[in-house]
Amino acid sequence: MVSTANNWRFRPAYAMVNGGPDLAPNSAPASNAGSECGDVEFTREYVEALLNERPKRKDRFSLKEKCDCLTDYIRRLKPVIRWFQELEVNYLLEHEKLQNSLEVSELKRSEMDLLLRNKEEELNSIIAELRKNYAALQEKFTKEELDKMAAMDSLTRERDARLEIERSKYSLSDELERVQRDLTSAKQQNASLSDMYKRQQEYIANLQHYNSKLQTDLSAVEEDRKRVETEKASMVENLGMYRGQLQVSRQCQDDAIKQRDALADEVASLKLELKQARDDCDRHQLQVQSLSAEFAEYKESTEKTCYEWGNLKSKNAELEARCLSQSDNIKELQDQLVSAEKKLQLSDLSTMERKTEYEGQKNLISELRTRLADAEFKLIEGEMLRKKLHNENLELKGNIRVFCRVRPFLAEDDTEVKIISYPTSMDALGRGIELAQNGQKHSFKFDRVFIPDVSQEDVFEDISQLVQSALDGYKVCIFAYGQTGSGKTYTMMGKPGDPEQKGLIPRTLEQIFKTRQFAQQQGWKYEMQVSMLEIYNETIRDLLPSNRSSLERENGSAGKQYTIKHDANGNTHVSDLTVVDVRSAKEVSFLLERAAHSRSVGKTQMNEQSSRSHFVFTLRIYGVNESTEQQVQGVLNLIDLAGSERLSKSGSTGDRLKETQAINKSLSSLSDVIFALARKEDHVPFRNSKLTYLLQPCLGGDSKTLMFVNIAPDPSSAGESLCSLRFAARVNACEIGVPRRQTYTKLSDSRLSYG
Repeated sequence: MVSTANNWRFRPAYAMVNGGPDLAPNSAPASNAGSECGDVEFTREYVEALLNERPKRKDRFSLKEKCDCLTDYIRRLKPVIRWFQELEVNYLLEHEKLQNSLEVSELKRSEMDLLLRNKEEELNSIIAELRKNYAALQEKFTKEELDKMAAMDSLTRERDARLEIERSKYSLSDELERVQRDLTSAKQQNASLSDMYKRQQEYIANLQHYNSKLQTDLSAVEEDRKRVETEKASMVENLGMYRGQLQVSRQCQDDAIKQRDALADEVASLKLELKQARDDCDRHQLQVQSLSAEFAEYKESTEKTCYEWGNLKSKNAELEARCLSQSDNIKELQDQLVSAEKKLQLSDLSTMERKTEYEGQKNLISELRTRLADAEFKLIEGEMLRKKLHNENLELKGNIRVFCRVRPFLAEDDTEVKIISYPTSMDALGRGIELAQNGQKHSFKFDRVFIPDVSQEDVFEDISQLVQSALDGYKVCIFAYGQTGSGKTYTMMGKPGDPEQKGLIPRTLEQIFKTRQFAQQQGWKYEMQVSMLEIYNETIRDLLPSNRSSLERENGSAGKQYTIKHDANGNTHVSDLTVVDVRSAKEVSFLLERAAHSRSVGKTQMNEQSSRSHFVFTLRIYGVNESTEQQVQGVLNLIDLAGSERLSKSGSTGDRLKETQAINKSLSSLSDVIFALARKEDHVPFRNSKLTYLLQPCLGGDSKTLMFVNIAPDPSSAGESLCSLRFAARVNACEIGVPRRQTYTKLSDSRLSYG
């Protein structure tokens, strides 16, 4: 027979021998106290062996031996039977208890069903009310979106109208200048023609005066000629008379000679008469000689007069020729004068037409100026509405905005395994990112997600309106977070020397100074101050000291001790920090290069040029509008955080190890602050780190804050990338204060605020 002691085991019993289900651990059988079995329980194998046991006897015909075997078998079977009886009683009791508990449970279930139906009705009513509220809010949101879209469309139309008006203004200005030039040239031509006409009139008057003088001289010469001819005729008559007298005298002489022959006798008597005749003859000869001399003189004077007459005649011919030429010239001048008068009339007509056109253009320009003034007024109103809508849009979000940027693969990265993907659904397009690690996919959604091939310009376009808020008088903070080598410094600073790869800080400064020039046309005047610092091993360093030696002393152990203070208005002041007044983007670029050379960088196994400190760039803006007497003060904080890293991957030792520990500690403090803000705890541990204490107004105040989380796509960085994405999701869920504009109050010590 099988030994009984060897088959007694202490283990949970079963309900039925023939394969019934085992008892549950919570439903133990009733106590066996007082029974012969005690706490002994029987196994299934033992009971089956006992039932299937066949007696083994030496003598099959011995009744005594058979009785002894049966007695031993019964003795061993009785405890099993009693155990089964007790177990049955226990199970009956347990069954009654379970029945009672089942009835109680049924009652409770009915009560719970009643309560659930009541709750369900209440929830249905609440859901219906919530649906109504949701529909109303959806309708209100849709209406606001439509109003916003209408405002944006009107703003776009007004902007296009303003551009069209500007172009028409420029074209009309050019046309006006051209018309003015044409009018000026016409006036000059008119003046020159008037001067020419006056000169021609004077010349004609001079010619007429000279012609009248020549006519007078000619008439005088004619009179002299006539007088000379008259005198010549009288002299010829006298000469004829004298010739007649001379012939008479000769005849008398001939008569006397004849009479002398005839009167020889009378010579004596006539000697006296002859003497007298001789005397008369001599006298006549003298008269003849005098007449001959006079005749010679008259002849000479006549020849002279003839010569003078010839000269006068030639002069007269010359004068007549000159008169003819002058007459021709006068005719030509008269023709030119007539043509000039016609041209003058035409120019007067064209001048009148141009004057009329000028008056029309002047009226059109005045009308366009009025319309331009109205358009500028509407543009100012639209700009104010845009600023208001933009600020209200950012205020309605209430959370810290988070942008995610994935850097491209580097040469040393493993490009075969893709751990990052981007959802293409309408809800997550451009906002969702998925990261695969260990066969599990983690999904995140942010305000914006930039894929690796997005340019620096496209990244800046999404934050340009946020940067604009700084000029509107708001506090703006943009900071980059991520592991070492994920592209934070490239996002913030860009690649030096390449204009296409400029970072957010240089592009922000260019936009601010361009917008300042445009705002000056609307009456705004801005003053700007810049400061730059780094937090290195929980120590603040000034990156713009007055001289290089002071920076070297700060890098040593005997540097300045800068303290951070917050005032009641939420502004943050750093004592003894260098503040520089700037007037152009070039000045700030020079200061950025100077600060970049002074910043702490080091080489690790993860990055050749790893930033070993937190870089904080601050631009304080003070604006005054003289026309509206409005004053604003804005602050722009641009922060490049040092990268988080694991010592096992970075391989940092010595000073790099201390830097890594300080960086991880400050980033851990930043994580604690984010967790406290997300849970809305009463106490937020801002003072645990210089970084969090400096960023207190940006994280828990009334600032517009944006975080860039930079991600590395290589599989070896999957763990750090997942931690960064989870941290960014918590940051995006944090609610901070509502942004508000600041009225400027001049600080006595001219120190910048980081709030």
